[in-house]
Amino acid sequence: MNALDATSTRPYLIRALYEWCTDNGFTPYIAVLVDETVQVPREYVKDGEIVLNVSFDATSALKLGNDFIEFKARFAGTAREILVPIGRVIAIYARENGQGMAFPSPVAVSAAETAQAAADMSLPLAEAEDKSASKVLQLAPVDPSDEGTEPEPPRPGGGAPRPALKRVK
Repeated sequence: MNALDATSTRPYLIRALYEWCTDNGFTPYIAVLVDETVQVPREYVKDGEIVLNVSFDATSALKLGNDFIEFKARFAGTAREILVPIGRVIAIYARENGQGMAFPSPVAVSAAETAQAAADMSLPLAEAEDKSASKVLQLAPVDPSDEGTEPEPPRPGGGAPRPALKRVK
């Protein structure tokens, strides 16, 4: 088996970071890029994304599978079934300190691009969808001039800055 045939590492990393959060008493949150394959309350989606608390206390029947994250949760007192394809998870992190991991955003492939890819590769349309969705993502190199920079000074008023996950695009 070569690297291209191996399963995705994303579900394994999500489970590992979930376990790390719970072992350390942190609240695991996942950030999800919402599309038609994601089953979440749409009224809580902002800018095409939703952040979900996946802690033991906030969920019921949580399943962190290789293909989907499934659970039941209450939103404004109403029980909802949540279904998130693993590929739509763009980050998992601890609410308390922002530590976690961000994943590359799924590449959006239009229907026209998929049809063109099928014609170019002489493949059935369904098979072309699978191949065109696996585009390569190149990560930006780290700027060596940023290595020695000082952390942000404390804010006036004595309050520590609220931890936040910074996504780099």
